[in-house]
Amino acid sequence: MNAGKLLIAATLALAASGSLAAPAAPPEGKAAARTIDLARAFNTRSPWMFTTRQGPDIVDPILGEPDAKVPGEIRLCISKDRGKTCATTLDGALTVRGQRDTFSEAHYLNDARIVYPAAGKPMLLLQLGSLQSMNGDQRIATVVLAYDRTKDAFVIAYDRRTGHNNNQEVRYIAEGPLRGAIVSAEPTDDAPFGFWMTVNRVGSDNRYAEVLRYRSATRYGDGNPLAVIDSEMPNLHRRLGFWRPGSPLPLPKGACPKPHLVSGALWCR
Repeated sequence: MNAGKLLIAATLALAASGSLAAPAAPPEGKAAARTIDLARAFNTRSPWMFTTRQGPDIVDPILGEPDAKVPGEIRLCISKDRGKTCATTLDGALTVRGQRDTFSEAHYLNDARIVYPAAGKPMLLLQLGSLQSMNGDQRIATVVLAYDRTKDAFVIAYDRRTGHNNNQEVRYIAEGPLRGAIVSAEPTDDAPFGFWMTVNRVGSDNRYAEVLRYRSATRYGDGNPLAVIDSEMPNLHRRLGFWRPGSPLPLPKGACPKPHLVSGALWCR
């Protein structure tokens, strides 16, 4: 894939087989809502709400120049007392190995919405971004929360961070055979340089678990303008039993005028 920053757009997981009696999942809304009524969506025991509050723009601590301003820190709050106290569930979402640094604060909210990996099974999907470094690197966390009715609390069902600008991505799949799955593409450390492709889906415990991991056919710097996850869709579908060679190729959203495989990866031109 062409080098350059690819913001993790949020996330994905396999179609779950729910009971025929379960209610149909409602359509998923647009991303990045700033306030979400969790009590209504999850039918919680307490009046849970998700709210955000962003501070004023600040001088970019990376550049250190007075005229270089960046968005202020975002306070993320999951509360059942109208924001008087916030659950600690999201504390440290952008922290690596327990060590806080300049990139441990959320300054961008890329995604915030209720998703339905399975009928009648809502989850809260969040994607947070830190400040950017001089070379465009940015730490991004994708977190999915499930509601634990016994504890009357929200718990982490999925949590993953990426931190560089070399085409990694974490994406929630909202439709198709992979509906509800979370797919990630993360660079390998050795040649031939490609990506580790990982698929996670929800289990009976209401947590995401890894069901597939392999080294991509897509190579870093191969000139393919498609996102890595899109170029790997034929491989993902084949390994999970949704596609066979000779069948119509699984295509990304948008134009793909000449879909064909090159060394196992999907190209559209």
